[in-house]
Amino acid sequence: MRRRKLVVDALTYLLLLAGAVVMVGPFLWMASTAFKLPADQYTRTLIPDPPTLANFEQLWTKLPFSEELGNSVLITVLNTVGQLLTCAMGAFVFAVVRFRFRRALFLLLLVTFVIPPQVTLVPNFILFRWLGLIGTQVPLWLPAFWGGAFGTFLLRQYFLTIPRELAESARVEGASLFQIFWHIYLPLAKPALAALAVFTFMGAWNDLLHPLIYLPADLHKTTITVGLSLFQTQYGGKWTVLMAGTLVSVAPLIVVFFVAQRQFIEGISLTGLRR
Repeated sequence: MRRRKLVVDALTYLLLLAGAVVMVGPFLWMASTAFKLPADQYTRTLIPDPPTLANFEQLWTKLPFSEELGNSVLITVLNTVGQLLTCAMGAFVFAVVRFRFRRALFLLLLVTFVIPPQVTLVPNFILFRWLGLIGTQVPLWLPAFWGGAFGTFLLRQYFLTIPRELAESARVEGASLFQIFWHIYLPLAKPALAALAVFTFMGAWNDLLHPLIYLPADLHKTTITVGLSLFQTQYGGKWTVLMAGTLVSVAPLIVVFFVAQRQFIEGISLTGLRR
């Protein structure tokens, strides 16, 4: 039995190692190519010989990369802040406040999960065109302040794990609903808020479709994902420069995940404890 267990454990670790190689391999190739000379971009060596930073310099000269990077940061931060605020308020109402048709409204909110985001592109585009916002960055972050089903559901499940006695005690002491929400529930929901922030940050940062629709021609207002897509179309053979831009675009995601890793895992693990 011990030998069989050792064999099973060895096979399990080998499978996990193979999966790690498959997942990490493309990232290592991207990082290696970003520091290679153009003449060495098709070589199989993983360590550049010699390493160079010229690809990053070309990236800033061939594209308005600084402006695109700043636009991505601004839009992503606004999306994250909007989702955290509105989804937290909606989740608090559904988890704590008692009112008629609360369960029916929450189920109606969950139904929106089955609606693909692409379905709402046309009506949203018509709405923003009527408001005269096409060609601006507003359509890329304003919908985040309308809330969302996923974020509301995630935070609502976490709010249900917080003892209701805390809110009742605060009400007895004369605290308003907003004070209970701001001073009790939000501080206790940091893990779930971190999880939602990571999800929102990744989705907004990697978004390619919406900038292409609402900012079709202005490279100085668009995001880094659109800039890299257009760079690939115009300079298809310059893989070293393209990988340098991809490495720069991936770096913020890695930093955000590792900074919020502990809270992210804790928030995901605790959101489904109660209904």
